[in-house]
Amino acid sequence: MIPTARSLILNLLLASEARGQTARETIASCALFGIRENNVRVALARLVAEGLIEPTRRGAYRLGPRAAALADDVATWRIAEERVRDWAGGWITVHVGPLGRSDRVALRARDRALAMLGLRELDRGLYVRPDNLKGGVDEARERLHRLGLEPAAAVFVATGFDAEREARARNLWDGERLTLAYRTTRRELEQWLTHAGTLGPEAAAREAYLLGNEAIRQIVFDPLLPAPLVDVEERRAFVAAVRRHDDAGRDCWRRLHLGNGNNDAATPHSFPFESHTSPTRP
Repeated sequence: MIPTARSLILNLLLASEARGQTARETIASCALFGIRENNVRVALARLVAEGLIEPTRRGAYRLGPRAAALADDVATWRIAEERVRDWAGGWITVHVGPLGRSDRVALRARDRALAMLGLRELDRGLYVRPDNLKGGVDEARERLHRLGLEPAAAVFVATGFDAEREARARNLWDGERLTLAYRTTRRELEQWLTHAGTLGPEAAAREAYLLGNEAIRQIVFDPLLPAPLVDVEERRAFVAAVRRHDDAGRDCWRRLHLGNGNNDAATPHSFPFESHTSPTRP
C-alpha cells in the first residue's frame, strides 16, 4: 500500500530518532512514492500543529512530545520475543466499562494501547490477554498507560474463569491464522532478499520500505501469545526474518542516500500513530 505523506513523515522521523530530518530530506524520500512536495509541506505543517512533530531549526523537524511514548514503544519491535515468559494460565485483564466514549482522541489512544498489548474484548468493556508478558501485570499496566490508556481503567490479573469464559478467552485469537501470517510474511521477506540485489537503488529502497513497513507493523500489533494458542517457533522465525530484511532495507536506503550525496538521511520504519487496530485481526 502506497504510504501517505503523513505516515511516511512519521516513519522517517521515528527512524531518525533525536537527529530529526530536514524538509529537503523528507521531500526527497517522499518523492520515491510519488508524493508531491506541496503535499509534504502541508503534512509537515499539520503535524506540527497537532504536536506530533516539532521544528528543531529552520526547515528541520523531529518527533514531538505527543508521539514520543509511542515511538519509544514501537522502536522495541526487534526485541519483541524478549517480552514473553511462560504462561501459568492467568489473564491480564483491563476493565474499561466506566470510561467514556465521546472523546475520539482518547478513544483512539485507548484502543491502540489495548491492541498493541494484544488485548481482546471478552465481555462488554472487559479485555483480556494471557499473562505471559515479562514484568507481569505491573509492567503491562505501566506500558498501557504510556500508550494512552486512561489511569481510571482497572488493570489486574484474573484466574478461575468458568469453563465457558475460559473457552471463549482462548478463542479470541485465531492461532492458526496468526501462524499462517508468520509463515507467509517470512517467505515474502526471504523471497525479496534473494532478488533485492538485482534492483536499482530507488526500486530497492521503495520495495524495502513497503514490505518492511507492513512486516514491522505485524510485529508491533502481534499479541505475543504463548503456546499452545499459537506456534511460537514460527513467530520467532518470522521476527528473525523481519530483522534480516530491516538490515538489508537500511543498506538499500544508505546506498540511495549516498548516491544522492546525503550521508545522514534516515531509513523509515513503521509508525502506527494513526492506527488503533491491528492490520489483520486473527
